Amino acid sequence: MFNKENYRRIKREFTAKHLAAGEKQQARMREVESAVPEIAEINRALSETGLKIFRAALGGKDGLDARIAALQTENGELLAARGDILAHAGYPRDYLNLHYDCDICHDTGFCENGTKLCACMRRALILAGYESSGIGALLSQQTFDNFSLDYYTDPADRAVMANNLDVARHYVERFSSDRAQNLLFFGQTGLGKTHLSTAIAKALIDRGFDVVYETAQNIFSDFEDERFNRAYNSGAEEKKTDRYFECELLILDDLGAELSNQFTASCLYNLINNRMNAGKSCIISTNLSHPEIEKRYTQRVLSRLLGTYQNLRFCGRDVRMMKIRM
Repeated sequence: MFNKENYRRIKREFTAKHLAAGEKQQARMREVESAVPEIAEINRALSETGLKIFRAALGGKDGLDARIAALQTENGELLAARGDILAHAGYPRDYLNLHYDCDICHDTGFCENGTKLCACMRRALILAGYESSGIGALLSQQTFDNFSLDYYTDPADRAVMANNLDVARHYVERFSSDRAQNLLFFGQTGLGKTHLSTAIAKALIDRGFDVVYETAQNIFSDFEDERFNRAYNSGAEEKKTDRYFECELLILDDLGAELSNQFTASCLYNLINNRMNAGKSCIISTNLSHPEIEKRYTQRVLSRLLGTYQNLRFCGRDVRMMKIRM
């Protein structure tokens, strides 16, 4: 769940934010103690609370609750007095409190004694997932909710596309990182393949899955650079192409738009085969027909796509052109 690199980065950011809150509080303490000497005396008394509680515990169980309650009352009175002095000096009453962006996890990213991811960190990871997916800008524009069947005016086409939409929704509902679920979207341009692919990507990123969405042209270009450009990934711990094998869902868009040759055919087979063997899911969209796929990428690639992918044909009129004319 969640992109590993994003998780490490976001966790570091939360740790830094948590520590920064403490540093800011200490800076406010120094500022106020310098300006208002009475505050320094109260702070010293408050700092001894932990030691007093420890000493109270050493006194045995008899009367311990009463002793702890008395210390809590004393602590509350000191805090109230400090608030009054701060207010009289022109400061907010809570000026010396720790101020976190999230009162639930105190900017650690975890709650329930560190056993559960806090909602604030989950939001940060989801937003990072939008960025690292490769289609951040499209995710807010192309969703299941705004995929309209009204553009498919022919009843037969609408029935096919309604089924495709239903399959895509169920794909998200059943998605698991434990087993591969593969889809092949094929059909002419402008029929909604990218829209449904993006809708699936957004829904799964929102659930915390690591999704990479990239065009075939860019994917094969990365493999080509990795093989032929010595400076590519030089000194890097991880290859750029690793993410195509490691993500929980790879969406390979517009297969066939790239310059196809023996190298790209080999890369495609390797990518499909490795992900299949690792039990990782993949969605491929293409304007090519099955015979054209076989001609460009060999029969063994087509065999994988027919045998291990659910094939969905997209039909109708070019929706993009219809929107432009409206």
